[in-house]
Amino acid sequence: MHLVINSCKNVMVKNVKIIAPDFSPNTDGIHVQTSIGVTISGTSIQTGDDCVSIGPATRNLWMDKIQWGPGHGVSIGSLARDYNKDGVQNVTLINSVFTGYDNGLRIKSWTRTSIGFVTNINYQNIMMKNTSGIKINQVTYQNIFGTSTTQVAMNFECSSSNPCSGIKLQDIKLTYLNNKKAQSICKNIRGNTGGVILPDNCLL
Repeated sequence: MHLVINSCKNVMVKNVKIIAPDFSPNTDGIHVQTSIGVTISGTSIQTGDDCVSIGPATRNLWMDKIQWGPGHGVSIGSLARDYNKDGVQNVTLINSVFTGYDNGLRIKSWTRTSIGFVTNINYQNIMMKNTSGIKINQVTYQNIFGTSTTQVAMNFECSSSNPCSGIKLQDIKLTYLNNKKAQSICKNIRGNTGGVILPDNCLL
């Protein structure tokens, strides 16, 4: 990892440039956990792992005007590794560009009983350039557009024993490379949509 923000309050990371080879493992750009009121703004992050990883007990994280890529995108988790690990809430990412990402935006969780949670996650005005899929859980997506390197551009996979709900999609326009039609996959998920949704909406 390059920069770790742990057990902090009201931290500002601004106009920082982080670079690591795109094939280098364990090179997270910024890791945030057990912290409140962190802001990441005007930053460029290129890594071989998560550009920003968000761990347990993160509150009120704001990210804007960030150039991402290459790397694994923004990851919340993995969560629920231990029963008593706290959750993540109030995370916002706006006005940013992802280029050459393996995942883009995702939430990762162990399939274990835990007091952890994920709530009030908002991604708005995000441009994707050759990003291979979006994996999400309990978040709102608004004005997401661009291209995917895989035909499945939106991949929603939730547990059958603990299905996802409250997913909201608003104005999503993702295409496969060369403007080919992309696909979406939905498993054990419920939500609602508004505006134009491409690829075709698969939410229940």
